[in-house]
Amino acid sequence: MRKNFGKKAILAPLPVLIVATYDENGTPDAMNAAWGGQCSAHHVALNLAMEHKTTENLLKKKAFTLSIAGADNLVLSDYFGLVSGHEANKMEAAGVHVSKSAFVDAPVIEEYALTLECRVVSMEQRLGEMYVLGEVINMQADESILDDRGRVDLDKLKPLSFDSSARTYRVLGPTVGTAFKDGEQLVAREKPL
Repeated sequence: MRKNFGKKAILAPLPVLIVATYDENGTPDAMNAAWGGQCSAHHVALNLAMEHKTTENLLKKKAFTLSIAGADNLVLSDYFGLVSGHEANKMEAAGVHVSKSAFVDAPVIEEYALTLECRVVSMEQRLGEMYVLGEVINMQADESILDDRGRVDLDKLKPLSFDSSARTYRVLGPTVGTAFKDGEQLVAREKPL
């Protein structure tokens, strides 16, 4: 038996994304954004409320960094979602180390091991929210999360996922299959049309 929940959406995993921007005075800010993700090989999409300091900064600077929160920085990541950039200098209060991106006009938070440096491609206000499309100009990763071939190892990063049903954070689990390979066992059973 199945239960209907009405107008409710639960998709998983939802990445815990830290969006960092500069304001018009060059002051860095960061927010925790659950509504976003990768939408093509070189693009990311974000859905942000209009009242966020980050949304204002994006409209002015047209650049941002997107860090992937991991289990090692859960408390910091949650803090970035609890406090408004209109009310506090979150970077200063959190005591994080910030450097300027070499690729876009946005801050890099050193406490995050994986960061995408992005320029805004488009921003569109719909349904009272701002839809942001960003192009990834550069991805930087700390060597501590790389495998022996120099690729990002998600087991080392331990990326967080937001569980919108339980309002908790989860860690992405172990590898359970191989993409574009495991389904071949069904291809072998196909009947010609």
